[in-house]
Amino acid sequence: MEIVHKIGRRKTAVARVYLSEGKGNITVNKRSLDNYFTTSTLRYKVQQPLALTDNVETFDITVNVFGGGVTGQAEAIRLAISRALCEIDADNRAILKPEGLLTRDPRMVERKKFGQKKARKKFQFSKR
Repeated sequence: MEIVHKIGRRKTAVARVYLSEGKGNITVNKRSLDNYFTTSTLRYKVQQPLALTDNVETFDITVNVFGGGVTGQAEAIRLAISRALCEIDADNRAILKPEGLLTRDPRMVERKKFGQKKARKKFQFSKR
């Protein structure tokens, strides 16, 4: 099997995932998964598509991720892994799609407007 390369995005985080046959090692930015994502929730998010398709110890995954925060990065990695699993086996699509793992989350931070404090918050208004 050749190496499968896919990209996942979430907010401003961009994750490049390289999936190859192996023993289940996940490397994120040249660090182990447990070392990079300290909370169990984030580790669960990254491994969710592998667990649903019973591929936890089938593939070695190398990830380059930048931008955003840790949650955005974890969700970007999750999307990229899901896309890679669908390319390897089309049957995985039927498992991952109902869980919402193949949908790119379009929500971004709203920009700040001039004449205002933040995106929606205004400066205090005084009538008199």
